[in-house]
Amino acid sequence: MSNDNINNLEIMRHSLSHILALAVSELWPDVRFAIGPAIESGFYYDFDFGEEKIGEEDLIKIEKKMNHLIKQNLKFAKSELSCEEAIKKEKKAGQDYKVELIADLKNNGEKKVSYYKLGKFEDLCRGPHIESTGKIAKGSFKLTKIAGAYWRGDEKNKMLTRIYGVAFDSKKELDEYLKTMEEAEKRDHRKLGKELDLFMTSEEVGRGLVMYLPKGTFIRKKLEDYMYEKEFKLGYSHVMTPVLAREEMYKKSGHLAHYHEDMYNPIDIDGENYYLKPMNCPHHHIIYKNSKKSYRDLPLRIADFGMIHRYERSGVLTGIIRARNFSQNDAHIYCAKEQIKEEFIQVLQLLDEVYKDFNITDYWFRLSLPDYGNKEKYGDIENKKMWKYSADIAREAMKEHGAKFEETEGEAAFYGPKIDVQAKNVLGKEDTIATIQIDFYMPERFGLTFTNEKGKEERPVIIHRAIMGSFDRFFAFLIEQTAGAFPVWLSPAQVKIISVGEGHIGYCQKLAGELKEHNIRVEVDDADETVGNKIRKAVQEKVPYMLVVGDKEIASNKLAVRDRGGDKLRQINKDELFKEIKEKIENKE
Repeated sequence: MSNDNINNLEIMRHSLSHILALAVSELWPDVRFAIGPAIESGFYYDFDFGEEKIGEEDLIKIEKKMNHLIKQNLKFAKSELSCEEAIKKEKKAGQDYKVELIADLKNNGEKKVSYYKLGKFEDLCRGPHIESTGKIAKGSFKLTKIAGAYWRGDEKNKMLTRIYGVAFDSKKELDEYLKTMEEAEKRDHRKLGKELDLFMTSEEVGRGLVMYLPKGTFIRKKLEDYMYEKEFKLGYSHVMTPVLAREEMYKKSGHLAHYHEDMYNPIDIDGENYYLKPMNCPHHHIIYKNSKKSYRDLPLRIADFGMIHRYERSGVLTGIIRARNFSQNDAHIYCAKEQIKEEFIQVLQLLDEVYKDFNITDYWFRLSLPDYGNKEKYGDIENKKMWKYSADIAREAMKEHGAKFEETEGEAAFYGPKIDVQAKNVLGKEDTIATIQIDFYMPERFGLTFTNEKGKEERPVIIHRAIMGSFDRFFAFLIEQTAGAFPVWLSPAQVKIISVGEGHIGYCQKLAGELKEHNIRVEVDDADETVGNKIRKAVQEKVPYMLVVGDKEIASNKLAVRDRGGDKLRQINKDELFKEIKEKIENKE
């Protein structure tokens, strides 16, 4: 690849990974080197320190050494060796990871490999690099963390030590990025999930297997109730399906051929293989077949909030964003070909309604098409005309709806094109939070039919849609977007009543009863603590309203209210406060 085709910042970041490796080699001469690429926002290098352990505290001295090397304005010098010479060189140096990499290159037909020398450190690398270390702006990089990483991403291989860094063109850009990361860390759903008692995982249960605590369960249930109501009004029929099924069903659906790496190993039941359910669609197709259908039954909209399980690799598990058990906001619409566009537009309208209620505004659509060159994923696509027809309908529907969208190849499902709903997370990165797919493939495989107006059998078309994606991932997105300060209608406790002293507890309980009569969720903090401590706890719990009750409040009809995010008390009539809270709940403010 020529220098012209590579971003200059990427070249600088990759060069920093070599400077990192040089610094580590000077501090730990016996270290063995794996790989060190540039990545989004920075770089990393994987090392094998043998029996020696290094920790976050070592990053300071490594970074200091890197800055010292940069000041020396060391030059990058390129050289080449034959694969045989390079293998001999690395074996002599005891660098077995490099030996393996060169052997792979040789097996793939490479005759020579290139090296880049920096000071006393020479590394196997295609390049390119900056001319010299002096080109790196002062204060433009920082080492951020140490993590474990399996060699070549394979859990069967040795765990290496990965050192991460971030780098930008200037100190100002780095400072802005670090500030963004600091804010993102405060909003990390895993951190807030623990602080707010929302969910947990345990090694005793298993990695990536999420358990929701009472407050988290309450919010998750509210999300499900919200979607149930929306879908019920639009004519969806909700079903419940088992968490496992026979192997034959997944062979028929094509999931065993295309999705087996993400499925758990089979369970032997009475001599037959059963699999944990990785998605709901095959079960829904069986439900559709349960009775004969005519054109009068269509569109048939089947929804399911059931638990599914997928084998996510340990290295990608991320709280409830990427877990091994989760529930999709899943539905399948079975319709005639002439109904597809109308149904598709209705799905887009529902999506807009839902996202408006959750104050999600900055989202867009990606039309994901197949890459016909990828034979492994799309090798059995025979009817390309059908795929084109599906993509054209999706385009037309989005244009009529006025949705902004872009197109990309290679991200389609194995059974049809799909629309991915994209939004930015707190790190500013693009995330997929929902999908819509048009499917002509599954009706054929499952033999799904309906009788049309002429009395002839016809195949339905399926629209797969998940407005919230998975409830779990949407919940994580919501936690991070709100920093755990959920809207009043979603908050487990909407009001926290704080008693000033023991003599005020009775009135607090009476006031709580009145709030409950108005369907307002309330808790009373009658602990034998100072008012300041009780307020601090309520602030940490991010309760929307805090009511402080003392002699003055009991003697009048006024309440002392501290609003979430505020630091002062305001006085308000009791009935006015009840009305204010109820309006916020009703309007989903």
